Amino acid sequence: MKKFPVFLMLCSVLSLQAQLRNDDVYKMTEMNNSRMRSEIHIPDFNGYQTLKCDFHIHTVFSDGKVWPDIRVAEAWQEGLDAIAITDHIEYRPNREILKGDLNESYKIAKRAGDAIGFMVIHGAEITRSKPLGHLNALFISDAMPMDVKEPLEAIDEAIRQGAFIMWNHPGWPDDKSTMYPVHEELIKAGKIHGVEVFNHMEYYPVSFDWCRDKNLAFMSNTDIHDLITTTYGAKNKIRPMTLVLAKERSIESIKEALFAKRSIAYFDGELVGKPEHLKGLLKASVKIRVINEKQAEITNVSDITYRATAGGNLYVLPAQKTILLTIPGPETVFIVENCYTGNGEKLTVTVSDFQH
Repeated sequence: MKKFPVFLMLCSVLSLQAQLRNDDVYKMTEMNNSRMRSEIHIPDFNGYQTLKCDFHIHTVFSDGKVWPDIRVAEAWQEGLDAIAITDHIEYRPNREILKGDLNESYKIAKRAGDAIGFMVIHGAEITRSKPLGHLNALFISDAMPMDVKEPLEAIDEAIRQGAFIMWNHPGWPDDKSTMYPVHEELIKAGKIHGVEVFNHMEYYPVSFDWCRDKNLAFMSNTDIHDLITTTYGAKNKIRPMTLVLAKERSIESIKEALFAKRSIAYFDGELVGKPEHLKGLLKASVKIRVINEKQAEITNVSDITYRATAGGNLYVLPAQKTILLTIPGPETVFIVENCYTGNGEKLTVTVSDFQH
């Protein structure tokens, strides 16, 4: 049988979708963006896939304003690889209206994710006032046994289910980022595994040191309640997300990577993580072609603009652009201004780091 070229098949499908439905109705299919996905270009490196994830998302089943399957559609269209549905356990203002237990929002989102091959992680938010605050339990199997009066029992139940526990927005709601004795005890007992250093539209510099010094995963999430486009706009602005360095594209691999603390927090062009992870990502993002002793052509293949300083000069590497730069010697130390390794501490690199 004669093979039909793939390109012509695609054109045929597109033309059929744009045809008149009948003589009375014209279907404006070209206006429909529901099957169109933007791609976020952040390279893989060191044998890991860089998966773009949001682990803090609310729906109408707690205090969000969006149905669960819309959360999947938003994330897929924006170019993410995975989300976690993390509705509040204790705070459910719509419980008298909506039927279903604490797992229902995940089930609805999971069905939508499965239909398009998008990863949805089962989570829940343990919602208490300070000093404990809010914690997300990720990769759970059943949120119902976590609905108990004593929050530490809820955490223990999540741990029994193999959960990864993330301490959410440590500076909220009093604008004080404080690690209380309860957090020290939970971390020491291996019951807090990561900290949200970026949340929604704020970040907590002191928490950078907590993750570094206590070997906790660096996390960044939207904590979204409204529509994503309502909160962050619709002009291709990358939302806060956690970059997970996974061995493969699967929920199991995401879980393994988070427990192994292979994550980078991204927020409005800023990155926080371990030096080896940040340097690996930077090296994968930036390609250097030396022209002569003083000049080089530098290409940034990622969607992250990098800013570095050396010798009183600012070097800007725009996302998805190639620029010509006069560069210092190969051992000149550059401070990467938007790559944080601690509170006020930034990644340093030299040109020789990029030479193979």
